[in-house]
Amino acid sequence: MILSQFFQDHPKIALAFSGGADSAYLLWAALDAGAEVGAYFVSTPFQPAFEKADARRLAEELGVLLRVVPVDVLAAEHVADNPPRRCYYCKKSLFTALKTRAAADGYDTVIDGTNASDDAGDRPGMAALREMGVLSPLRLCGVTKEDVRRASRAAGLFTWEKPSYACLATRFPTGRTITPSELQKVEAGEAALMARGYRNLRLRLREDGVLLQLPESQLPRARGEWKELETLLAPWFARAALDDTPRKEE
Repeated sequence: MILSQFFQDHPKIALAFSGGADSAYLLWAALDAGAEVGAYFVSTPFQPAFEKADARRLAEELGVLLRVVPVDVLAAEHVADNPPRRCYYCKKSLFTALKTRAAADGYDTVIDGTNASDDAGDRPGMAALREMGVLSPLRLCGVTKEDVRRASRAAGLFTWEKPSYACLATRFPTGRTITPSELQKVEAGEAALMARGYRNLRLRLREDGVLLQLPESQLPRARGEWKELETLLAPWFARAALDDTPRKEE
């Protein structure tokens, strides 16, 4: 199946629109195919401010109303406790809220931006989506991340080269309680690093501070100015370390 056929079969859909490359391309493709699509940004403490800003920008550029659905995800069962299957409980909470709002707006079919490069494996979040009947057109149609970037660039979407960005909850080791204050610290620290030109980074919380993970291409620069970066991160973290193992470029 190709995407245009999917949208012929599902001409009225609600999209979980994160502002990332995958959901951005899916929004464009749905509109290009003539589908009636509602774009929903589920707003939680797990999403940094720039994600909502990107979602708003692209929705405006495509002439789509962005519907924001606020969710107190830390109040959902098992989420703040951060067990191994936290993502399952989180997705259940987010998509329950999204489906409720979408149904009230007249949308019975909900889709998300999972692509064919995403390894289903033992991913609790994807299991939750399957249980809830959320469809993933990119995955169903065999559209990979590389395909998304190539087609997005051709379509003129500014998200075509946007790095993948996992939610802020992934910065917490399994079993460590997720708190609003620590989420804010991670978001602020990553924002400060991105303001200096670093990309595709992660600040992983550790018992004694935070670990900065960067792609291989950015490690030499970070090593050379590490004292400055420690000072930059000091308002939020008493100790910071640089991971010598490169992150995968995304």
